[in-house]
Amino acid sequence: MTPDLMEQGTRRLQARQDKDMQADGSGGRSAAFARVATPGEVDVTHGRILYLEDVSVSFDGFKAINSLSLDIAPGELRCIIGPNGAGKTTMMDIITGKTRPDAGTVFFGSTIDLLRHKEAEIAQMGIGRKFQKPTVFEQLTVFENLELALKTDKGVKASMFFRLDSAQGDRLAEVLHTIHLADSVQRLAGTLSHGQKQWLEIGMLLMQEPELLMLDEPIAGMSARERELTADLLKRICKNRSMIVIEHDMAFVAQIASKVTVMHQGKILAEGSMDEVQNNPQVIDVYLGH
Repeated sequence: MTPDLMEQGTRRLQARQDKDMQADGSGGRSAAFARVATPGEVDVTHGRILYLEDVSVSFDGFKAINSLSLDIAPGELRCIIGPNGAGKTTMMDIITGKTRPDAGTVFFGSTIDLLRHKEAEIAQMGIGRKFQKPTVFEQLTVFENLELALKTDKGVKASMFFRLDSAQGDRLAEVLHTIHLADSVQRLAGTLSHGQKQWLEIGMLLMQEPELLMLDEPIAGMSARERELTADLLKRICKNRSMIVIEHDMAFVAQIASKVTVMHQGKILAEGSMDEVQNNPQVIDVYLGH
């Protein structure tokens, strides 16, 4: 992480902590900012859970990502918008290890260099990704889908003798309630509506306890009521983790985003609140005006 990024992140995290202390009546006491890193824990002491710096990748001469720099704060719900071909999905591919960039830096927290790790390792570190089309086990029940997704030893012997303990059962029940499927626990996943399958897959990711959740067009194909419930769902689960959402529905983005990033031709065109990007002449010209 470059010094300027570290300094900016430190200021932002300190401002967030000051605001939290005022809200909880701490009387303005300074929180312990520096701390000893815990093995396996994402270090966000510099105010960023994810950052990309000067990332580029080309496919057959086409620059899909072009000197892209992006950072996500802990607890932030960031929406990424932009025209088709802007590089949004490729960016997610790079973060999750599916695609290796030609140049640039990608860090999870301050210490985990994602470019040194494989796709499966990155998922285990606490980055969960949901693609646009839901992928659930349709011949299994909702309960069984969530049980399979538990963050446990997936070895053959461990799986054969696995029994759900009370803490895991409580976690599963909590997720069922969160994803609006507590009344559908014994239904086969294949009988769920499209929107409910989307929720189930989000629930399966939550069972993995990710620190960062990335969703690609989560409300595609949903009814108006399902979109409302999904907005509420994402805002609630973001209280305990960071989230990146790629979406084209501007009304939905306005409901959920704490910050909006507009991508175009593999780079950042604009960033800010929904009002700021909607009134940006460049954004109107290349995206919102079409």
